[in-house]
Amino acid sequence: MAGRMCISLLNALVRGNVIFRNQECVRKSKRVVLISRCHARSLSSISTVQPDLSSHLAGKTYSDLYELSVKDPETFWGSIARERLTWTKPFDQVTDCDLTSGKINWFLGGQLNVSVNCLDVHVAKDPDRVALIWEKDEPGTEERITYRQLLERTCRLANTLKSYGVQRGERVAIYMPVSPMAVVAMLACARIGAVHTVVFAGFSSEALAGRIQDAQCKFVITCNQGVRGGRIFDLKPMVDKAVKSCPSIRHVFVAKRTNNSVPMGKLDISLDEVMAGQSSVCAPEPMDSEEMLFMLYTSGSTGKPKGIVHTQAGYLLYASLTHQYVFDYTPGDVFGCVADIGWITGHTYLVYGPLCNGATSVLFESTPVYPNPVADSVVV
Repeated sequence: MAGRMCISLLNALVRGNVIFRNQECVRKSKRVVLISRCHARSLSSISTVQPDLSSHLAGKTYSDLYELSVKDPETFWGSIARERLTWTKPFDQVTDCDLTSGKINWFLGGQLNVSVNCLDVHVAKDPDRVALIWEKDEPGTEERITYRQLLERTCRLANTLKSYGVQRGERVAIYMPVSPMAVVAMLACARIGAVHTVVFAGFSSEALAGRIQDAQCKFVITCNQGVRGGRIFDLKPMVDKAVKSCPSIRHVFVAKRTNNSVPMGKLDISLDEVMAGQSSVCAPEPMDSEEMLFMLYTSGSTGKPKGIVHTQAGYLLYASLTHQYVFDYTPGDVFGCVADIGWITGHTYLVYGPLCNGATSVLFESTPVYPNPVADSVVV
């Protein structure tokens, strides 16, 4: 299968000295792995990728690892979890699952923090490595954020949320376009133990309100406006309308995507101004392996939207491992997932999987047809 890539996105990747040749991506020290919302394709043999494994699994081929995962999943997942993730408290039981009763528990007794695994561990080794390449709506206006910068922004937002009463376990709705601030919002919630529920920024105020009500959110993080395809669309007014039917909301945090002003009410907090005064250090909250990380709702196209829960350790490990093996990621690659951040693909392969693996992840704000529709799109 192949994903179609517009010229503006291709140019953005080429600016990173990436060369496309015979529908393959070649570079001396880097490759680009690109996935679309619905399609993905590995650009080289998956058998060449090996994780940093413990001595118990070191030296095994991909086939050996696969066979072990099937025959002895506890040994496989336990060894992988100890090697790939940084734990505050080691787990004492790999799994306690019974699919017939719907009981799913992984890495019982263990504690970790997802944001630490996505940020702090990489800052300690290579703080100036680029974590995010934000390809904005207008071609040629990219922004690069290092792991150090991403950690500092995450801590500033985490401290802001705490200063306004966001506590561990409380639900925070995120209604934002694809942007570094949206990633920061997710990681800041993870850092303080709050549960985030990202709502696609193209959904209506009614759809947003329904998800806020069902998740029992007490806070919303949004932007004043969004930019896509050369057009500006309002987000804050959509939130204002939604919040009118959501009495649980205590505060609405408003980040600036454009320089245009929007009406601010008594619940509203100007996020950029408040964050600037916060510390860039925030102690991470140790989270039990099976505590909730986020809720994500189905589209509702076949009925009332259903909230799906993902917990901490098992989700992060699976995101990390599948990002590496399914997409043949190797250190030094630039990885691009052009799914919206409001979908599970965006969660797993735009944020948590790549960042856990220390990758450089591309955030694509625009559309495949802007600024110029191209009949003969490049296929990778």
